[in-house]
Amino acid sequence: MIRIAAVGDIHMGLDSQGVLRPAFETLPDCADMLLLAGDLTRHGTPEEAEVVAREVTGLPVPVVAVLGNHDHHDEQPEAVTTVLREAGVRVLEGEGTVVEVDGARVGIAGTKGFGGGFVGRSGSEFGEPLMKEFIRYTRRCADGLRASLDELAEQGCGTRVALTHFAPVPDTLAGEPLEIYPFLGSYLLAEAVDAAGADLAVHGHAHAGTEHGMTTGGVPVRNVAQPVIRKAFSVYHLKDRSPAQPVPATAE
Repeated sequence: MIRIAAVGDIHMGLDSQGVLRPAFETLPDCADMLLLAGDLTRHGTPEEAEVVAREVTGLPVPVVAVLGNHDHHDEQPEAVTTVLREAGVRVLEGEGTVVEVDGARVGIAGTKGFGGGFVGRSGSEFGEPLMKEFIRYTRRCADGLRASLDELAEQGCGTRVALTHFAPVPDTLAGEPLEIYPFLGSYLLAEAVDAAGADLAVHGHAHAGTEHGMTTGGVPVRNVAQPVIRKAFSVYHLKDRSPAQPVPATAE
């Protein structure tokens, strides 16, 4: 059984040092890895990223992350990424990474994602250049996610997880105002997950949303924004689906 701890939207500032570290130090007892689903900082400054880095430096489990919109606010996402990577965090954007768990190869594909809305109520690549670019940016994120999941399958990862900040389905937005759904996620992310195949999709961003959802293809989706799960992290259990163990994965 593969144990995946995940949390997003921890929004750490300069006054947050040490808030999560005690809980994170319990991870070896309950999880094989920690996924961070974006919005790790309040304003996206390198100084705030240093606070996050100190929370996770030296943890005895792998830490994998994507950035969120807050982590882009100061327009220094590259600097934030550098700080986190220097602390050992695997920061993903349109790429994947492999975590070894007792001989099983678990693939994590990550992208921040972006908005646009969901089937029947979504934006399109039509009209003004700014509107076209809005949707094209989301499509590029989704295409990167799909390609990463495909590559992980080729690398022999029997279990694969899609890690995003923006939501791939509207299910996990229940509780948010309908008017802002287009700014909370996009169906293009779910299409990528279903097309490439995954055992779990994890996201954040929707603070007033709902934890549990599912893509139309049957992939479990979990909103791990900290205001939703109301704890330092949630743990989900997946059964390894390596070729030697063709057992369907489940998310608990």
